[in-house]
Amino acid sequence: MIEGMDNRIYVDGGWQQAAGSDLIEVVNPATEAVIGTVAAGSAADIDTAVAAARAAAPQWASSSPEDRARILSGTADVLKARADEASALITAELGAPLSLSQRLHVGLPLSVLASYAELVMAYPFAEEVGNSVVWARPVGVVGAITPWNYPLHQIVTKVGAALAAGCTVVLKPAEDTPLIAYLLAEAFTEAGLPPGVVNVVSGRGPVAGQALVGHPDVDMVSFTGSTAVGRSIGAAAGGSLKRVALELGGKSANVILPGADVTKAVKVGVGNAYLNGGQTCSAWTRMLVHESAYDEAVALAAAAAEKYAPGDPLDPATRLGPMVNSKQRDRVRGYIEAGMAEGARLVTGSVDAPIDRGYYVAPTVFADVQPGMRIAQEEIFGPVLSILRYSDTDEALAIANGTDYGLAGGVWAATSEEASTFAAKMTTGQVDINGGAFNPRAPFGGFKSSGIGRELGRHGITEFVQYQSQQF
Repeated sequence: MIEGMDNRIYVDGGWQQAAGSDLIEVVNPATEAVIGTVAAGSAADIDTAVAAARAAAPQWASSSPEDRARILSGTADVLKARADEASALITAELGAPLSLSQRLHVGLPLSVLASYAELVMAYPFAEEVGNSVVWARPVGVVGAITPWNYPLHQIVTKVGAALAAGCTVVLKPAEDTPLIAYLLAEAFTEAGLPPGVVNVVSGRGPVAGQALVGHPDVDMVSFTGSTAVGRSIGAAAGGSLKRVALELGGKSANVILPGADVTKAVKVGVGNAYLNGGQTCSAWTRMLVHESAYDEAVALAAAAAEKYAPGDPLDPATRLGPMVNSKQRDRVRGYIEAGMAEGARLVTGSVDAPIDRGYYVAPTVFADVQPGMRIAQEEIFGPVLSILRYSDTDEALAIANGTDYGLAGGVWAATSEEASTFAAKMTTGQVDINGGAFNPRAPFGGFKSSGIGRELGRHGITEFVQYQSQQF
């Protein structure tokens, strides 16, 4: 089913025909060829899926942590056995270099599933507080709406945590990358997940997504995507007092303090900004450098950017694939034009297509960027890096905090203590200290317009529980 043309949805543990005949074409962004179709699910399909999730909810809510852990670890085992297939599928749908799909797009979700399988065994579902026992009960039926940029990882972070908490799920994956969601559904089935606990309905946001958010039998909506759509989902869910978890946009700062290893900070910073073609909500798209090291950092960034030449995602040497679709490509090019129009200095990059076929954008570096410019304030979601100058740490902090977003960031200093002291003043959800590695067990989420709630680790499970206290 995964490789062919189809008009089915995954409901109640199996495949069934969608209510309508409308289809969504899945396009390979590197070749612009249609690689498959999926159902454009309707409100009727969402009704069917939610009914299945509601019917399965009582039994799954009463399942033991051991049973949930077995399903989660079993799914990880199935997915690991199909890792090559999953990696190739993500590369075909998203355009990510195959090496990145193997290492990150599949490797990370495997780690996340394994972590939930362990954490659910130790989670405090019952806790004595004085003369009370406080129970963590599942929220109920969760509507999960996931993005295209990390299509498997973002599904696993939501669905894995919801299952660990005892919730059932209706998943609407992104229109551009729905096929990997169906592969995961097959993995859940093979691992023994009871029918109806996870259901998948592909579809368009204004139709299937809106129906899911507004459905009266959905108790919670977990969404990852743009801040604009997140606001509309929050408003719609508020009308029925649904709980929401919103992981939204970012404009993260990579702050290089005086005394830091500039060479390493710039190299890692460029890699972070260009990861996944720059299509990462937590990407460090603003590099803040003290005036004493500014010219050096700009030269280093330009040299590093040249190593990210766009290419065939199937070529092991490729580090930069295409944008996910033509609309995203045009959006990114529009920001490059805006940066030049506002007076930023184009160090490297271009609005011209670097490759004739495919939705490619040249890796771009801007210098002499002012904090108020659009390229320094708005989320671009492409391989565009803005380098800003500051004169002292107070100015650096003001620039770092001077956007509507607060998702991630990095700080580099002579010592980790100095970097941590600066990071503590940043209004952002997570900060890497001197290149600290991503931790899939630490909470991920943002401040301000970057969202509400947290994903991953124990905190991710907590998003999907509600508390009942019993007094004795």
